[in-house]
Amino acid sequence: MDATSHTVKATGTVEVGAEAESGGATAAVPGGRARPAADPLAPYQSADFPWYGLDEAWTGRRWLMQAGAGLRPGRPAAVDYGTLGHGEEPAKQYEARDVRRFAVVVTVARRDVRRSADNTGTLEATSASSAAWLAGSGLLAATWPGQLDRALRQDWMDQQTALVWDLADNLDGPGWSTLSLPVNGLPQPFRYRESEYGWVLAGEAPGVLLGAYGRGVSAYGAGFATVPDLTAYTRP
Repeated sequence: MDATSHTVKATGTVEVGAEAESGGATAAVPGGRARPAADPLAPYQSADFPWYGLDEAWTGRRWLMQAGAGLRPGRPAAVDYGTLGHGEEPAKQYEARDVRRFAVVVTVARRDVRRSADNTGTLEATSASSAAWLAGSGLLAATWPGQLDRALRQDWMDQQTALVWDLADNLDGPGWSTLSLPVNGLPQPFRYRESEYGWVLAGEAPGVLLGAYGRGVSAYGAGFATVPDLTAYTRP
């Protein structure tokens, strides 16, 4: 499958910008002193591709999530993908009635075939399947059944992750339908699927590959656009 995302852990891809999830809090340092946390926008601004979010029709809250940096031999880490959130942040712990509404947009850089970080193999070119896998995995992480005990939860996650991988590898299969949504005001075809946990879609946009996932927010009314000013995602 041509999805960089599935080789993330195996090839040393790292997550950057995680401090954004804690609201850019002050970081602790040895000796009890503190230093300001790194600029949460920095990893996003270092990317060599445009970022996409929901378009201006979305009037709700916007928030930063994470940008993923891929390690490449002889080259500094470069951001390969990232996510921008809209609505209410998913609960980080199990809630008996978690009714939070959110939509997350996944932007993935178009990358050609390249060597893996350990130089023992190659990473296939990114494709819409890459965006589908990242979006599907993100939905799982945001909606896992917390009432399961630890062992059963891991089994469930392993099973569901394998299912997400198989589905992303077959975007033309019966598990997906076609949905046309606006990207920068122009209709663009996406592959779309729903489950009991929410929805996932994947497709292409100018300059990038695009994915999204959500719950409680209709995918049928979604529209995407490049984000000219990421500071909109740093406001409370």
